This record gives sequence, C-alpha cells and structure tokens, in this order.
Amino acid sequence: FFFFFSYLIILFANVGIVVLVFIDSSLHQPMYLLFCNLPVNDILGNSIMVPRLLTDILRPSSERLISYYECVVQAFSTHMFGTTSHTVLMIMAFDRYVAICYPLRYSAIMSNKMVMKLTVSAWGVAFVLVGILLGLTLRLNRCRTMITNPFCDNASLFKLSCENVFINNVYGLTFTVVLFTGSIGSMVVTYTKIAVVCLTSKNKSLNSKALKTCSTHLFVYLVMFLCGMLVIILHRFPQYSDYRKLSAILFHIIPGSLNPIIYGVQSKEIRKFLSKLLHPEKVFPSF
Repeated sequence: FFFFFSYLIILFANVGIVVLVFIDSSLHQPMYLLFCNLPVNDILGNSIMVPRLLTDILRPSSERLISYYECVVQAFSTHMFGTTSHTVLMIMAFDRYVAICYPLRYSAIMSNKMVMKLTVSAWGVAFVLVGILLGLTLRLNRCRTMITNPFCDNASLFKLSCENVFINNVYGLTFTVVLFTGSIGSMVVTYTKIAVVCLTSKNKSLNSKALKTCSTHLFVYLVMFLCGMLVIILHRFPQYSDYRKLSAILFHIIPGSLNPIIYGVQSKEIRKFLSKLLHPEKVFPSF
C-alpha cells in the first residue's frame, strides 16, 4: 500500500507540475522548462519499475518471472532514471549560475534554443552512457536465471553470466566515477561562483532571489545524491541486502515524490497559479 500510494502521488504531482508549466505562460521561463525534465524523468522511471514491483509483491515467489529482454528494458530505464537525474540537475545548476552571475545577459544566453540544447544534452549523454553499459552486458552468454534484486539492473544482468565480466566492472566503475565527479564538480563550481557574486554584491533583492532558488535546487540535488549513495554503500555490505533492496526502491520513490513538492512550495509563480485555481473568487471578485 505504501508503494501504491507513493506511485499515485508521484503520478499526480509530477504530471500536475508538467501540465501547470505548459498551460501557464508566466511559467514559460528557462528555469521551469528545464525543471520539467525532472518530473518527466520521475514519471518514466517509476512507471516502468513500481507497477511491476507491485505485481511481483502480490505473486507467490515461484511466479515472479520476467523475460530476459523485459529485464533489459527495466534495467535500461532504471539506469536512465538515475543518470538523467544527475544530468538534469547539472543543466539546472548552469541555469542558476547564468541567472545570478550574468543577470543582464540571462535572456540572451538562456534562449529557447539553448534550453533545447541543454535538454537534449542531458538526455543524450545519459542515453549514450547507459546504452554502452547495457550493451557490454548483452554481449555476455548466460548460465544462470536467478535475479535477487526487487527489479532488474545492470549488475543483476551480468551476474547471470559465467563469462569474465572484468570489462563490465571497469566500465561500470568508470561510469559511476565520471557521473558523480561531473555532477559534484558542476555543483561545486557553479555554487562557488554564485556564492562569490552574492558575497560581493550589495543587492539584497538579488541575494534573496539567489538564496531561494539555489536552496531549492541544492536540496533536490542532496535528496537524490544521498539516496543514490546509500544504495552504493549498502552494495558493499552483503549482510544488509534487504536494506539495500529497500533503499534501491526508495531511490526511485523519494525524489519523485519530493521534487514537485519542494519546487511547488518554493516557487512564487506556482503558488500563485494554484491559488487562482483554488480561490478563483479572489482573482475575479463579484460585484
């Protein structure tokens, strides 16, 4: 029931945010258009994983079967979800950096064309990295059939093989290091420059806006980062395999549930739009 209602919240909140951004012209700003990538990613990632998980929970263990290629699709979507979460937050950090460090040139730099380029880059980089990851696993012959995770991922797939998986381990480690280094590095660089601008500026309005938008973005990043790190750390402790399985599921559910709430609470434009929907008489008073 927890997973079921969490999934409903993810669908309702994230679809609502996406629809809200596209129907309200005041939200047609680079910050919100780039943010829309997060709810879309949350919807796709959870829709492929959670319904299948709920079905398996209700089945006896002997009937929890999945075809190999269905498992590959699930593994691809799982890794795309995690990778795209990082790349989207990286392009959002770039947007905040331009908005605060170059406010007068913001409109010229963050044009519709640039927003499209950043969006395609975020999804394209994730697609290539994950495609290579799964491609290296698909080349392996299989001699086992048991998957001990609650859903399929790359490690589950290459553990089905009796061949040498050294290349898979090396690429997987490189993939993780590059992704985390790029992700953390972009956050450190952009937020350091933003902090310098705020400390040297006497513009209280700019500092207040920077603090509000950057704290929201940073909090979303920390939630995603900590959930992901917990899964990676628990992989090193086989005796806590049940906790690892649960944390892997929560890595999908917690960010997907919190992201629209965090941005919805912090965004004045979104709060204003929701206020119009809930209290139309305040906008159009009767005479």
